[in-house]
Parts: sequence; structure tokens; C-alpha cells
Amino acid sequence: MSNSLIQKYNVPGPRYTSYPTVPFWDSSTFSSEKWKTSIKQSFSENNGELSLYIHLPYCESLCTFCGCHKRITKRHELESPYIKTLLEEWKLYLFLFETTPKVKEIHLGGGTPTFFSAENLKQLIDGIFKYAEKADDYEFSFEGHPNNTTKEHLQTLYNLGFRRVSYGVQDYNLEIQQAIHRIQPFENVKKATDLAREIGYTSISHDLIFGLPFQKMEHVVDTINKTLLLMPERIAFYSYAHVPWVKGNGQRGFDENDIPKGDEKRTLYETGKKLLEELGYIEIGMDHFALKRDSLTMAMNEKELHRNFMGYTTQKTNMMIGLGASSISDSWYAFAQNVKNIEEYSQLVEEGIIPVFRGHVLDKEDLIIRKHILNLMCNLQTSWESSDSIFEDLPNVVTALSEFENDGLISICRDRLIVNEKGRPFVRNICMAFDMYLKKSKPENKLFSMTV
Repeated sequence: MSNSLIQKYNVPGPRYTSYPTVPFWDSSTFSSEKWKTSIKQSFSENNGELSLYIHLPYCESLCTFCGCHKRITKRHELESPYIKTLLEEWKLYLFLFETTPKVKEIHLGGGTPTFFSAENLKQLIDGIFKYAEKADDYEFSFEGHPNNTTKEHLQTLYNLGFRRVSYGVQDYNLEIQQAIHRIQPFENVKKATDLAREIGYTSISHDLIFGLPFQKMEHVVDTINKTLLLMPERIAFYSYAHVPWVKGNGQRGFDENDIPKGDEKRTLYETGKKLLEELGYIEIGMDHFALKRDSLTMAMNEKELHRNFMGYTTQKTNMMIGLGASSISDSWYAFAQNVKNIEEYSQLVEEGIIPVFRGHVLDKEDLIIRKHILNLMCNLQTSWESSDSIFEDLPNVVTALSEFENDGLISICRDRLIVNEKGRPFVRNICMAFDMYLKKSKPENKLFSMTV
């Protein structure tokens, strides 16, 4: 890849797990009542089908690369009260539904979901389905820490319907692990992966990160070569998002000069991508790879890939309810985020209040642009051939996109935009051309990580 293109397009930009992105939500026009109305509308239109993201925020130690909302503690007696609150929050949503909900997707995220005991996780899932049904084509997944995911965790969740597990690996080099405060030898990852396979999990994912402090080419090559010994069905190969202005001291444990940047950082990704593709992995959207047999690859080939706050998914639901402190929900017509403080979250739920503190109600233009950005992030193309895909500023967007076309990153054919192979690394930048909020805003503070 041309270094000049990297220098040109490596600017701060969103990852587009939503549109509008969270910093540009208009909470002044948002209210709890509007949120409830949008939930009822979406539930009715989707015949009661929905996805659930459940945030389990506790971790025993702080990983300095992490951008999640978490609480560092070794007090496992906090598990049961938190699960009780999650189930009480679920009941608050159940009151809004006219019929029994059908759950297509569950993802347990964090934090560290495997901080919780297998017994408590079973209590959580059983509690969800006391008042809900599984959809016919459901898919349940969870994030596991290789150091503390036990056979009991895996077997219990498997018995409850889980078939996907994602393990955070990041990098196997000890110096890098010490810098990011995440010490886990290859043997631990292998044991957790092998256990999942023995039990019957059909899709195992490893999360890797490029651009970490002190990371060099040989570290990425070694990490991917070790990963390929285990051949997980999916690999997420994320760009390290250095946002210390958001996450405070958690990302200030090393000097800026210790972090690879620009063309050096992008070369780490391109090298990793080459190794993965040589072994049969297929690039999915942005930052993701999967084997040909995996459902994520099949969804991409059939143009059924979806993207939400959980990342890429095969389950296309227009409603995702987030349970837990800091969780984000999406009714398609509106977004809402729960309060981040665990004590405040628990207090609001105890008082019978859905614990959202901010959100955004999408207008007609938002919904049109949202579809364009989803198309680009999932299918690497979008079209404005139909009248319901046109918005007022579209001519100006197409004009702005001509620069990407001149650089060979995209092709524009009358009423269609296709991202070329050369343009894949810049898909976030291409989406930014459609982002009306980003264009109109001139933020004085840093909001996003670098795009390349």
C-alpha cells in the first residue's frame, strides 16, 4: 500500500458500529418515553424477534489496551446481586412487549464474562428464558478470558445453547503483554480452545490486535503463526485504538513513541492479512477474517452480514436490547445507553426505571444514511438507485467521493459505489464522506482513534 495514501487518509474517524455515532447523539430531543415508544414499534414490526447484549463489567485486573467500561475487583460476591439486577432490567422491557419475545442472538460481553461462575451465568440465561423463547435460528456467543475460562463454563453455556466463544489473545510477546497488563501464555489459549472444540462449539474466535506498544513485525508474525496452529473459525484482527483522553490512566502506561503509527502500523496488518489468507481465511468487512465454512463467511457471500454495537454478526435483527451498566440498545429508530456507574444503574432498576441516560431518535435522513454506512461496512458497496436511498446532501457526498475514486479506492458507476480491494483499509474514511454530523461538527477535542 502506498505510504502517501496512508499519510493522506490516516485521520481520526469512527468505527461505525452505529450512525449517528455516539458523540453526535442529540440527547436534547431524546427521552425515556420516546425510547419506549420506539421499542414497542420495533418489537411489533419484527414479530417479537430481538437480540440481547448483556454487559458483565467485572475484571480481576486492568488491561491497558481495553476501551470497555469495567470495574476492577476480586470480590466475586458481587456476581449474584448484579445478575439479579440484570433480570429485573429485563422485566422492565418485558412490560413493553405485547407478546413473548423470541431471542435470535445473545452476546455476553464485558468486562470479563468468565469472571462470573458457571452457576451464576446459568442463573442469568435461565432467568432470561423464563419469559422468552429462543428463535428458530438463534445464535448465542460469549467472550472468554483464556486464563479463567473453565470446562465448567464452556459445558454449562453449551448446554444453554451457546455455540460461539471469542477469546481475547491480543499478542503472545511477553514484553507487549507486560505493557498492556495481559499476561497469558499460548498454552492457556490452546487449552481453552481445545476444551471448546471437545465440548462441541462450532465457531471459536481469537481476537488479535495490531499497533500495540512495543509491537514489531516479528511479534505479529509469531502471534499469527501460533494462532494458525489452533485454526479458530474466526479471527478479529483489530487496530489498537489509542484513546487515553477517553479512558484516562488505563491507556497511559506507556509512551506515545512506543506505539507503531502510520505506514509502520499498517504494514503489521497487511503482513498478518497475507499470512491469514494463505491459510484459507477470508477477509470479512473490516478487521475480521473467517474460514470458508464459518457462518460469517456464508453471511457475507449471501449479502446478509450485519453490523451493530457487538460488531459483525450473521443475525439481522432491527432491535438489540442492551442489559447492564453502560450497555447500548438499538431499536433501529433510536439508540439508548444505560448509565455507566454500577451503583446508579442498580438503583434506577430497583426503582423500576429503565436506566438509560442518553440516546438519539433517528430522523428520516439518519435512517437513509445509516443504511448506506451499513452497506459499506458489511458489503463494501452501496447504491442510491431507489428514491428511498436519496438524501438532500447526496450530490455533495458524491462530489467528495471523487477524490477516493481518483486515488483508486472506489468505483462510482452512476448510482452505485463499490469499494475496490485497494480501498478496503480506508472504508472508515469512505463512510465518513456520508457522515453529516461529522461534516457539520468541528469538535475541539479528540473523539476518535486513527482510521488506518
